[in-house]
Amino acid sequence: MPDLTSLLADLTDEGDALDALVAPLPADAWATPTPAKGWTIAHQIAHLAWTDDQSIAAATDEEAFNGIVAKALADPGGFVEAGAADGAADDPARLLERWRTGRRQVVAALAAVPAGTRLPWFGPPMGAASMATARLMETWAHGQDVADALGVRREPTHRLRHVAHIGVRTRNFAFNVRGLTPPDAEFRVALTSPDGEEWTWGPADAAQSVTGPALDFCLLVTQRRNRADLAVTADGPDADRWLDVAQAFAGPPGPGRPAESART
Repeated sequence: MPDLTSLLADLTDEGDALDALVAPLPADAWATPTPAKGWTIAHQIAHLAWTDDQSIAAATDEEAFNGIVAKALADPGGFVEAGAADGAADDPARLLERWRTGRRQVVAALAAVPAGTRLPWFGPPMGAASMATARLMETWAHGQDVADALGVRREPTHRLRHVAHIGVRTRNFAFNVRGLTPPDAEFRVALTSPDGEEWTWGPADAAQSVTGPALDFCLLVTQRRNRADLAVTADGPDADRWLDVAQAFAGPPGPGRPAESART
């Protein structure tokens, strides 16, 4: 696991990469629909800005964050949707500046968290490194929606390792959130990085395993592509079941995306 300084540098770079996609867009292009039903490019950026605001509160003002959690519990689904809708209604230039400011503040807030501190969140509390990883995963995933909306192919980078890591670590969560019992044993996960290196998690002698390109695995666990369209394979019944329910993000089970064959 990289140190917090490296993680925050990668989080900054991931945000900058998405910024480079949206900054040149004319105002009307922010209304372009993305693969997420009902969400435009503006919704995607507004959601990231909104979640950054929650992260800053969690890292700097626990009392304020507890108030946010109370509102979320009153309307879990609508709370997130309202945050995206409110931001998307703003002028794109103001929304872009708000997102940029929030990104800088998140990095500064997480860098200042004392070692060993657990930060409150909508799920289990987490350390600063875990929160940075989660922010990077979300930035990458929502950036994929923006790239798809614009018809842009993004070059995969070493930052995918962070997305893959949180995808592996959330295995049991993905089962639990669907009311399923997680497997007792660890899996071996072996992924091929963009530069051909092998990234691995779990014991080498595990009875069940998952293999494939790191990019495909990340698209799977963030539910940006259907499993049928990806070259991720499972060896073992529990590992196979995991690939059907994998979910790296917090909250209720996502609807996923239809297979390419269902879209044509």
